Amino acid sequence: MSDDVVAARATAEEESAFSHPPVDPDATAAYGDHPDQVIDFYAPGGDAGPGGPAPLVVVLHGGAWRQPYDRRHITPFADYLARRGFAVANVEYRRGPEGADGTPAVAGRWPATFDDVAAALDALPALVRQALPQADARRMVLTGHSAGGHLALWAAARHVLPADAPWRTAGAAPLRGVVALAPIADFAVADKLDVCGGASRQLLGGDELFAQRQPYADPALLLPTGIATTLVQGRTDLVVPQAVAEAYADAAAKAGEVVGVTLLEDVGHFPLIDPVADACAVVAEEIAQLAW
Repeated sequence: MSDDVVAARATAEEESAFSHPPVDPDATAAYGDHPDQVIDFYAPGGDAGPGGPAPLVVVLHGGAWRQPYDRRHITPFADYLARRGFAVANVEYRRGPEGADGTPAVAGRWPATFDDVAAALDALPALVRQALPQADARRMVLTGHSAGGHLALWAAARHVLPADAPWRTAGAAPLRGVVALAPIADFAVADKLDVCGGASRQLLGGDELFAQRQPYADPALLLPTGIATTLVQGRTDLVVPQAVAEAYADAAAKAGEVVGVTLLEDVGHFPLIDPVADACAVVAEEIAQLAW
């Protein structure tokens, strides 16, 4: 397949993923005082799984940790999972500030982006009991797309953060597993490939702080986690190339941990969260294998 054909397909995939109108949640709860410190909840529908309370899928959206991309763009995916029988929590978090005078937005806020994801996951069990009693938080799966895939892997690795990390937990989170979708999972490789315009370097505060903060933020350096983990990756992804996922899986193997990697032929970056794409059904099945 020629580069022109791959590029044209990628454009069409992105247009399709962003063509769906946002889906309003069934409930919203705050986990902090900032307007971005909120979680949207989607009640389970359909009959995809056995009876009783539904597994909880926690969704972390992508967008290179940049301000213009909020949780609204992934609400069709959250609704899709809910219609397949999952309870869904769609987490918002603080992202990089808007650019000035037409300059691009900066990726992420250190440490606010990490503060928010940690706080949201810590608050989630209590919020779920109040906002979504149909959910079974004991059967929780983290998923995230692109930069959100990074955050899902990072959130599942808080118990192996450096001892002085403010987000470190005493033990592993009670998760059934993680399904990371085209995640920015290895910062060294992502930086080398200039993924999302150097977003991972921006997230950590720029050139002078990148190496210093990497052990606190790079999932490839936070292994093994002891938590079941699967990466879903399109082979023709031009945004976060396959090499990034493979580097994380290799790092896991060197740490003595097996990470599943599901590679999808002729699939780029956005079909993984596009409800009308076959790739999205694969994602839902990967989540179901861990959740049910």
